[in-house]
Amino acid sequence: MRDFIKVTRDKMTAAVLYGKRDVRIEQIPIPRVARGEVLVRIKAALTCGTDLKVYRQGFHARMIVPPSVFGHEMAGLVEETGEGVDSFRPGMRVVSANSGPCNRCFFCERHLANLCEDLQFLNGAYAEYIKIPERIVRQNLLILPDNLSFREAALVEPLACVLRAIEETAIAEGDTVVVIGMGPIGLMFVRMLKQLGATVIAVGKREKQLVMGERMGADYVLDATHLNVVEQVRRITNGRRGADVVIEAVGTTETWQQAMGMVRRGGTINLFGGCPSGTHIPLDTTLIHYSEITIKASFHHTPRHIREALDILHRREIIGESFITGEERLPSLRNVLERLLDRNGDIKIAIVP
Repeated sequence: MRDFIKVTRDKMTAAVLYGKRDVRIEQIPIPRVARGEVLVRIKAALTCGTDLKVYRQGFHARMIVPPSVFGHEMAGLVEETGEGVDSFRPGMRVVSANSGPCNRCFFCERHLANLCEDLQFLNGAYAEYIKIPERIVRQNLLILPDNLSFREAALVEPLACVLRAIEETAIAEGDTVVVIGMGPIGLMFVRMLKQLGATVIAVGKREKQLVMGERMGADYVLDATHLNVVEQVRRITNGRRGADVVIEAVGTTETWQQAMGMVRRGGTINLFGGCPSGTHIPLDTTLIHYSEITIKASFHHTPRHIREALDILHRREIIGESFITGEERLPSLRNVLERLLDRNGDIKIAIVP
């Protein structure tokens, strides 16, 4: 029997965000597809640090205006296709990215599709169904390999962000890299950097995640709650020079400043973790200038990196299930998000409608 049932009803269950820590499980209309669009029945949606931030603050300046269904890491089955869709048919196993660039603007023409001036975002994964817009269908809706579960495939989006950041930071085999933050993103950095042949120093606070950092291959694991981690990084690196690269994957003023103290002269800092809007930090301009420190940031992904991420999961260079620490039904979403706010050590939870 195929795992596919034609929609014969008008309503679906969805998690609707109304404001700060206000998520309600409701019955809302099932989206109807127009030309070029695809309706996907969600089989797994993963929790994400961005979704947790959205839940905590009640909105996202670029992506979500409440009331709105939210969530953006998902995989599922094609349920229905709009007119003109030839590459997909009902019953296909698919994964969708959460955006689609215009391919015409100043940034797209310069291979910076992640900075597209008309980047179309997609949210609504915490629901039974989601409508994939035509632009995303064309560029970022992909068929799943047989060896990938829906849960694993939903990791494509965050992994694509990590791959782009590593590429943009020009990390090479033999480099010593500090990764600050052992959440899901930090752990993905550790795993992929070890694949590149880097020496990795993992910095975190939660015991479960520090253990995971070690399992992902980190050469050194530093507990930031008990150690002066800047001093420890200096001690670990040859001549106390500091690391070739520091990747900050938390998004706090404290960790941004720690990164400055960990990098060697001529090294690079990637401020991957986004701080709250309006945050400012003091910078030692003498240190930056005379040590020739490069400071950059990485945001989002491109269609190329989405495909690379799916291929890496397919080849099992990353074992997707290693990042998923539990599974819950959609009605439990609010409780799941509250647990994650309490920093209980979970990495990602699969939400199953």
